[in-house]
Amino acid sequence: MITLEINGKQHSVDVPADVPLLWVIREHLKLTGTKFGCGKGLCGSCTVHVDGKAERSCQIPVADAQGKKITTIEAVGSTRSGAAVQKAWVAEDVPQCGYCQSGQIMQAAALLAANPKPTDAQIDDNLSGNLCRCGTYQRIRKAVHRASRSLKKGGKS
Repeated sequence: MITLEINGKQHSVDVPADVPLLWVIREHLKLTGTKFGCGKGLCGSCTVHVDGKAERSCQIPVADAQGKKITTIEAVGSTRSGAAVQKAWVAEDVPQCGYCQSGQIMQAAALLAANPKPTDAQIDDNLSGNLCRCGTYQRIRKAVHRASRSLKKGGKS
């Protein structure tokens, strides 16, 4: 039995230790906002926060996630940076198809939590591993800047 802390709640799952965290999140806990994209950690669709850091859940054996605080897209809005990013995503009308957006939001929220005033180059570098097939990268950058300004003002979102 493996016990995980996801979105502030304890979950026990009976799975092999090497099952990717992504599959536990999606299939066992039914938190389907975290997406499967490539399964190789290259697209960013499966991004979650592990102890506040953006990580690819398809590459983390579930046993390695024990004892760590995991946040998924379903709860990132309860964090200051996550709430700011989600609000900015809507204001900037970022998504087209939307498939990559939970991973993009998770990556952006982690960036802003660590660096509340990133430059264009820092945004591009930090989010470069999150692919968007629709090519909304300019709107993504604009939304990160909007969220940054919101955080600077001291608002939660």
